[in-house]
Amino acid sequence: MIAPCSVSCGRGKQQREVFCQIGDQRSLDESECPRSARPASSQLCQAADCPSRYRWSEGGWHEVSTAAASAPYHALFKINKKEKASILVTCGSVISCECSKSCGTGRRRRTVVCLDPKEKEVHEMYCMTQKKPADTESCNTQPCEFVWVTGEWSECSVSCGQGYQRRLVSCSEVHSGKEHYEYGYQSSSSCPGTPPDSIMLCNLAPCPAQHAWRVGTWGPCSVTCGEGVMERSVQCVSADGQESNQCPPRTKPEQRKACSSLACHLPTSCSDIQSQNGFLPDGEQLLIVQGKPLKIYCARMQSENPQEYITLRTGETENFSEVFGFRLNNPTECPYNGSRREDCQCRRDYTAAGLSTFSRVRLDLSKMQIITTDWEFASTREGHRVPFATAGDCYSAARCPQGRFSINLSGTGFLVAEDTKWISQGNYAVADIHKSQDGSRVTGMCGGYCGKCTPSSGSGFRVKVR
Repeated sequence: MIAPCSVSCGRGKQQREVFCQIGDQRSLDESECPRSARPASSQLCQAADCPSRYRWSEGGWHEVSTAAASAPYHALFKINKKEKASILVTCGSVISCECSKSCGTGRRRRTVVCLDPKEKEVHEMYCMTQKKPADTESCNTQPCEFVWVTGEWSECSVSCGQGYQRRLVSCSEVHSGKEHYEYGYQSSSSCPGTPPDSIMLCNLAPCPAQHAWRVGTWGPCSVTCGEGVMERSVQCVSADGQESNQCPPRTKPEQRKACSSLACHLPTSCSDIQSQNGFLPDGEQLLIVQGKPLKIYCARMQSENPQEYITLRTGETENFSEVFGFRLNNPTECPYNGSRREDCQCRRDYTAAGLSTFSRVRLDLSKMQIITTDWEFASTREGHRVPFATAGDCYSAARCPQGRFSINLSGTGFLVAEDTKWISQGNYAVADIHKSQDGSRVTGMCGGYCGKCTPSSGSGFRVKVR
């Protein structure tokens, strides 16, 4: 039989007798039984928990400041010898014995620690069987005579983006009826502490861009030689394109910037290049034309008379002149609404007919004119040579032109000058001329019975720098 636990609380032992015997009859000496199989004669036992030797003991309340309440602090301890453990709270050098507020409701703190009977502080676990006393409580030394009074926050100052909210903050005297009487000119020194915030930032959804900077293209450099400046227009406009002053100045694009021109370091003609470098192979050179550096093809560079040419970057399919060779049997008609048809009721016997294409055209730099009758870089595909920018036919007397020309100066740095005009010559002559808006292209349909169109001899075929 197992005996009761040796203690009435805590951990103890239980005992029992162990015998060596045969069956249920006779006891033998313990040496007769195998020692390794002998059962244990005792075991540990756990009775009810014993009363703790430690307990929480609390000292008196002491007032502390708000700043010190959260800081580390020191305490002095004293043993009450009649108790198992005790605590005494006093103000140390880190703790101020004042309520966190000089008036109205504040907070104060005390230390609560666990001590053993030998006057030593021990871990809280030794006192966990008892409820820990509170270490903070509210305190109220005296009613405030003045208090800060705040109003409701206003709406955000903007409908989008970042703005601010305001509220009324005033110092109010407290009367016996606990009502606050606001005085607009009451000195804030009468109220305790610092005043509450009266302004607060507010952030709403981002604003749509209602106003934006619009910039123009950069103008030319202010000088043709050396360092200068270039300008462009910068304008603030609203969403509907109206001029505005609402754009943020810090995002305004630059309106002026430095520039430099190579004009003073470059030749102005192919003859200048030859004078500086002697005889050279024909080829593209960089020349200053009307103050701007442009690529010009220099031909006959090994002769006494070098010549300047504009290379037509768009090729011969965009630069050609034609005199149409067909003639209507009935020249008073204009069949097919003026469309060209080689199966027309006509004959092909106009002796002045021809088709010429051009890869380069000669430029007279002194007059800024194209020499239309230069054939150095022209190819005659059919019949006779036809000058550049010229077209004609002998097709009909009924305003039905079939001769065509095309000019495309794109990529050359040149444009057709505004004063370049075409005139009609011959019988029943008519010209239908179309210029592109930027002046880089001109197409024409010309003819008569017989008639043609050609650049006016007064102005010639004038060009300008882009």
